[in-house]
Amino acid sequence: MNTKNITSSWKTSIKDGEYKRKDSQFRNWITVDGSAGISGEAGFKAEADRYHLYVSLACPWAHRTLIFRQLKNLKDLVSVSVVHPDMLDKGWSFKHDKQSQTDYATTGDTLYDSEYLRERYFESDPQYHGNITVPVLWDKQQKRIVNNESAEIIRMFNSGFNNLTGNNTDYYPENLRDEIDSINELVYHNINNGVYKTGFATTQQVYESNCLKLFDALDQIDNRLAAQSYLVGNQITEADWRLFTTIVRFDAVYHTHFKCNIRLLKEYEHIYRYMLDLYHQPGIAVTVNMAHIKRHYYASHRSINPYAIVPLGHAQDWSKR
Repeated sequence: MNTKNITSSWKTSIKDGEYKRKDSQFRNWITVDGSAGISGEAGFKAEADRYHLYVSLACPWAHRTLIFRQLKNLKDLVSVSVVHPDMLDKGWSFKHDKQSQTDYATTGDTLYDSEYLRERYFESDPQYHGNITVPVLWDKQQKRIVNNESAEIIRMFNSGFNNLTGNNTDYYPENLRDEIDSINELVYHNINNGVYKTGFATTQQVYESNCLKLFDALDQIDNRLAAQSYLVGNQITEADWRLFTTIVRFDAVYHTHFKCNIRLLKEYEHIYRYMLDLYHQPGIAVTVNMAHIKRHYYASHRSINPYAIVPLGHAQDWSKR
């Protein structure tokens, strides 16, 4: 295994005080008939029990894929392995005491009993050079990674398996795609990735710039939600789930750990109501694991939180909507 090419740490992505997220490198596509994907990527056929997800319950990008697996009735078609919430010098691990009932609900690698997620990356490409990230969509038939870009995985799940599940609910309808893409741009750059750019900043100027952009975007979203139930009109779309996985972590993690502390999310009347509405949609609550979320962020980023102390607050009442 060419371990010298492993770059799991966020610190490898800092330049001039600014966090730069690297592009995902496995970009193949699952389609109904196995033809090439929407941008010409190699095609994989949608089949039951062929694909497997490697996820962290803590990671907002992986969380998206778990949500779509629930929404699109894919639980019996796409299996899952859950990594341990701690991501340290060797990256995501499958550390799992099978005798323990308190090991953060970590499953271990249910396919190969691997020790680290990196083993799947190097099995797919022995010369892989890049970050070891979740989610990973794995092809059990060809024993290789199909895709590790969450935005693309959720679109595959949205439509690629409809003929197998009979679930034709469309979270990226053609008539709304321009508006969805537009709101995704704002949310991705300034909120989804904005919390990371704020939290991983290594200069005061970069921190303040990104923090202000983040809260300006949250202000825009709150104003938008004052006039409508969801981000694109009055139906739930992909855009809502892409935002949800960040805001559900906001008060417990990003406000404190990433110093996104101009306001708590619960101070935003409309966003907070909206977040709870999404949380109470069928099948969503079981995808939110706050123990994993808090443990991962506070215990993994030792340069930010060197003693890995996990704070007790902020308490949130998930029962209300």
